Parts: sequence; C-alpha cells; structure tokens
Amino acid sequence: MILLNPGPVTLSPRVRAALMNPDLCHREPEFADLQDDIRARLLGVYGLAPEDYAAVLLTGSGTAAVEAMLTSLIPQTGELLVLENGVYGERLTRIAEVHRIPHVRVQHAWQAPLDLPRIAEAIERHSALSHIAMVHHETTTGRLNALADIGALCRVHGLGLLVDAVSSFGAEALDFEGLGLTACAATANKCLHGVPGVSFVAVSRAALSHPDGPRRSLYLDLRSYCEAQDRRSTPYTPSVQAFYALREALAELEDEGGRQSRNGRYRHLLGIARGGLRALGIEPLFPPEDCSVVLNAFQLPHGIGYTELHHRLKDRGFIIYAGQGDLAATLFRVSAMGAIAVADMERFVDAVREAIAF
Repeated sequence: MILLNPGPVTLSPRVRAALMNPDLCHREPEFADLQDDIRARLLGVYGLAPEDYAAVLLTGSGTAAVEAMLTSLIPQTGELLVLENGVYGERLTRIAEVHRIPHVRVQHAWQAPLDLPRIAEAIERHSALSHIAMVHHETTTGRLNALADIGALCRVHGLGLLVDAVSSFGAEALDFEGLGLTACAATANKCLHGVPGVSFVAVSRAALSHPDGPRRSLYLDLRSYCEAQDRRSTPYTPSVQAFYALREALAELEDEGGRQSRNGRYRHLLGIARGGLRALGIEPLFPPEDCSVVLNAFQLPHGIGYTELHHRLKDRGFIIYAGQGDLAATLFRVSAMGAIAVADMERFVDAVREAIAF
C-alpha cells in the first residue's frame, strides 16, 4: 500500500529495519549516544550551529511540538499574533486559548494567501505583541505560506517568529538566521520519513534562556527537555524504537543528498501527479508557485465523491486524503512524502484513470 496522505509515510526498508534494533533503557549511555546523534543530525538538515540553536526532542505528534513551542516561548508579559488560513493555523489559536496566552488572530479564508497589509496593520494596532505564530506549509490546501515576508515584518517590529513547520521541515527552505526564526516545530514522520511518535522543536538557545520564560506545562516544557538533553539525559520515557527509526531516516536523507535533493524529488513526483491528473480532467487547486512540493490539493473528478474515489484507489494500492471541513465535498489531497518511487506515482495516475472510468 502506497501512502499518499500527509503522514504517516510509506517507510523505506532501512527505516523499517531500524525498528528492530535492540531494546534499550533510556537511562543507559547508549541511548544518550542515540539522542545526541539525532539532535546533531536535525540541526545539520539546515546547517544550524549547535551553540546558537538546539533541537529539542519530544515523544508525541507534531501537535505536541507545536504546543510545547507556543507554551514555552511566549513570555508571561507577551502577546501572540496568530496567522490563520487553514486548519493548522486555527489550531495555533486553539492552543493559545487553552493555555490562556494573550493573542490576536488575523483570519483568512482557507484558500487565501496571507494578506500582508492586514497583518502589518494588526501589528501596528497591538503594541504588546511579542511574537507571531504561523504555519509554513498549510496542509489543509497545500499552500506554502509567505514565510520570508512575515520574517521581514518580524525583523522590522522586533517580534519573535514561531513556525509550525510540521509538514515542511526537511523539504522546504527554512532560512533560520536570515528570517530570524525563534523556533520551528516539526515531526519525524513527514518529510524526514521516520515513524510516528517523535517530534521536536528547533529553537534559538537565546530564546529558550529568556529570563521571562514561562512554565505553562509540565510535560511540554521545552526548557526541561533541553536542559536534560544537553546533559545527555531525558526528563521522561521516550519512544526509543521511534528514535532508532528517526536516526536511520536522517542518515538516509543525508545519503540521498539532503534537503535540496528531497525537495527536487518531491517536486518531480508531484509534477507527475499534476500532469497526469490534469490530462484526466482533474485540476489542481493552486498553481505550482503557490504550493508546497510536499502536498497538492485537487478538485474531485466530476460525478464521483471522495469516499468512492478513496475506496477505488485503495483497492488499487493507494491511499489518498480527503479535504477538510467544507472542502471535503470538493477536494482530495496527494502527498509525495515517504518511500515513493517515480514508478509508484505513474501507477497512481493509471489507478486514477481506472477509478474514474469504473
């Protein structure tokens, strides 16, 4: 079964084999070696200096990392500006609400790009703002949001930038230093091709040591994790087998040529999907310049609903993903993440042709 959903991903044989490594106690030096290796490799994906940034590992999904980032880095005296144009931007707001973090929302329609004049106006109106939070790749629609433009606003106004990069880390460009990124949250089981169970925050060490740093959570407190991991320890029991798989996935990424190579691979695979589906009369939601290379959304074929299309494609060995909310009636989504070959994507186009002619 080829998974074309946006995580979990189809595993490569070497990552799957890594799950069979020996059982390991997380208080042994061998685990500390494993953890150190992963943290160094994560920083290496974007060439981050370990004295300036830390990769802080968590056991949990990407949302756990996002929640840890927001609750650990917004000062008690700070206020957050949340940018929403999809489900995951709205989730940032929900996290702020649950933890009673003072916040302001700039809402957009799910299919809309970020409106920079409106965002700039919101910054001017709210003098207590300390940070902006946004989603880099909004998988609701496949849109790649204008991270560089928001980073420029943050620099002008002296704001921290917190990024949900859950479905972009490892494939899309993230210029940490150029954008002045305070932190980004991500996960093992999307563009890095690991298994579910491990997430992480790549965070500025200066931001993590802020004197007004809050303690809003016990389990999701980034400082506790970073301090322990810097000592080659861990505050809680981690998902050891998932750590093994992540280390192997990161090694595989390096062997394949790194982030740029993975970006090109995804672009090629989705190009096959876009061209093949368009030839069948199935149009993409956005032009390529508005999309990530990770996932694209497509209009459902005329005369067939998502459930029927999903089941027909599953019978042919492929899993696609529904649209979310009101978009479920009109869209389906296709991701290029995971151990997917060119031949797999070509077979997918053939499977769609058969499914709509059924």
